[in-house]
Amino acid sequence: MSDSLALDVDRISKEALRTMAAGPATSGSGLDTERVVSVLNDVVATEVVAWLRYTRHAITARRIDRPEVSERFDLRAEQAMRHAEDTAGRIAALGGHANFDPEMLAQRAHTDYSVADDPAIRAMVEQNLQASGIVVDAYREIARWLGDRDPDSRRLVESVLADERDNARALTELLRLV
Repeated sequence: MSDSLALDVDRISKEALRTMAAGPATSGSGLDTERVVSVLNDVVATEVVAWLRYTRHAITARRIDRPEVSERFDLRAEQAMRHAEDTAGRIAALGGHANFDPEMLAQRAHTDYSVADDPAIRAMVEQNLQASGIVVDAYREIARWLGDRDPDSRRLVESVLADERDNARALTELLRLV
């Protein structure tokens, strides 16, 4: 895998921390919805990028006749899109607008879309496992940051986080089999 992922993740992490470091998710008058919407839009971008990556990997796995791996990637792609849609719904409930601008998705996502040069199943699983680990850490921090100031958004992020943890476990098991 390329080192560019680590560099992109560093940049994205610093930007997310900068957004959240401006203070708690509330002001004296209540929830700072603009900052929460910005952070949730990063989650939308991360999940859309995951959908793209998993979809690409599922197609590649089908091409090399690995239906059990393709099926796992397809399921994860569907789950990622549901997460993006649910998060976009929360953004709308906060009075914001979900940002699905293709030019912005890669910039806002916590993970990189880049796919392994090696089309081997093991490389694809490793790449997705690495991305899943990054997402687990990022979403854990977002849930902590939201705290009790926005319990609905926190519960949504915690739900996605639980799915990501399950996905990481499944990818770890899949890695043992390939």
